[in-house]
Amino acid sequence: MKFRPLVVSAAVVAAASLALTGCSGSAASSGSGSAPTTLTLGVLQNINSFDPAQAHLGHQMQIYQAAYDTLILREPDGTLSPMLATEWQYNDDNTVLTVDLRDDVTFTDGATFDAEAAKANLDHFTEANGPDANQGKSIKSVDVVDDDTIDITLTEPDPAMLYYLSQAAGFMGSPDVLGTDGVKTVPVGSGPYILDKKASVNGSQFTFTKNEDYWNPDLQKYDKVVFKVLTEVTSRVNAIVSGQVDATLLDPKTSKQADKKGLKKTSYPVDWQGLLLFDRDGAIAPELEDVRVRQAINYAFDRQTMLDEALLGEGEVTSQVFGKTTEAYIPELDDAYAYDPKKAKELLAEAGYADGFTLEIPMLPDTETFMAMAKQQLADVGITVKLTSATIADYVPNIIQGKYAVAWFSIFQGEPWVAIRQMISTDAAYNPFKTTDDEIAGYIDAVHFGGEKSGELAKDVNQYVTDNAWFAPWYRVNQLYYSDDSKVTVEPQVQQAVPNLYNYSPVS
Repeated sequence: MKFRPLVVSAAVVAAASLALTGCSGSAASSGSGSAPTTLTLGVLQNINSFDPAQAHLGHQMQIYQAAYDTLILREPDGTLSPMLATEWQYNDDNTVLTVDLRDDVTFTDGATFDAEAAKANLDHFTEANGPDANQGKSIKSVDVVDDDTIDITLTEPDPAMLYYLSQAAGFMGSPDVLGTDGVKTVPVGSGPYILDKKASVNGSQFTFTKNEDYWNPDLQKYDKVVFKVLTEVTSRVNAIVSGQVDATLLDPKTSKQADKKGLKKTSYPVDWQGLLLFDRDGAIAPELEDVRVRQAINYAFDRQTMLDEALLGEGEVTSQVFGKTTEAYIPELDDAYAYDPKKAKELLAEAGYADGFTLEIPMLPDTETFMAMAKQQLADVGITVKLTSATIADYVPNIIQGKYAVAWFSIFQGEPWVAIRQMISTDAAYNPFKTTDDEIAGYIDAVHFGGEKSGELAKDVNQYVTDNAWFAPWYRVNQLYYSDDSKVTVEPQVQQAVPNLYNYSPVS
């Protein structure tokens, strides 16, 4: 049973079809006409451990992909294809996933990739408590069926399991080094490239050279791949403008330099930003228990003005938390709460708050601009916002502990089941007050046990949380990915901030 194909928006398909032609700050880029043999990328995050169980989705994925293959390959449009796994099939109740494996792959230390190696990796992933350990939470056991087949038994159906096997949970390392200190600094996988230790400095640069014995040369488009760790956006814009890197992620303000340089911009929405109205039962902010108050908050925001002023228009306004590239997306919900301060005041009056009330919201560093706009717009309908300082280190722990009634966040718009487990189900980190009722619980169960229909069934969850104003989304933010199109062609990756490593090709 194949994972159901994603519904991909026309906009993303159009973006994905763009060919970013360009040249690199690296080796064969002298204008001789030959294709570059080195790819140099500016990346936002360092790697603290190359243990595959410590991999984290998002900005780090492409570095791990240099060294490690995943069981399943996620194509740029989100469909899932064979990689180390050749076929997969669920049993009738979706609790046992049988996976057939390639029998012609070896790791760079000479160990064989087989069913025992796959089991060792999945067992290690579920035990190592890495940053994405939740991806393996539903795995009860992994059993070797024969040399190239495993059964993954789940405690209950997990509609996102195949997706997870294309992410951190799917990375396969040599079974001989799993859990050792050595693999923390030197990855040992079966991937397209091998870490060049002498040319790498943790925290600064990771250099990988071509794995000459790689089983799939089609994914191996360069002789060398260099990742420069550039956590500051100023460093990244300087690096791409000066030709030190071939491609990197920028933001609306800094990207103007790249535009002037004539670099190629590819934009695509990934995260949504706005307020999470956590305290829907009114535990610490009694006013939020009334759905009319939560709806009033939604109507108070002039989303387009906020997007234009805070992000120079780089995004799309929306009132829903599910993305356009998922089956849960409902187009009409983008305008569910169009700016209407008069209606907001009417709803507040109906709820008994005609004279308004005071709401405390934490504010992170560098969010001052749009939080000031939010404060002003809520004040315009009668809600006084008290902004309190918050630190990045404490922000998420405080959310999880239920210390905030409301908080701003930027959240990934991924697979419906992943999104539900992230912010809607009672065990979701961003549902700290564990809000639920019979209706939403029924919708969530339908997705959970819906098999191939789970994505479509998530529309009911989307409609419910939008109608009941569990959130106050403002907009989907465009990722602005810049590349030198005289050196490199880049294909965006749906639902990811940065493309997979496989999506880069030299310009011939």
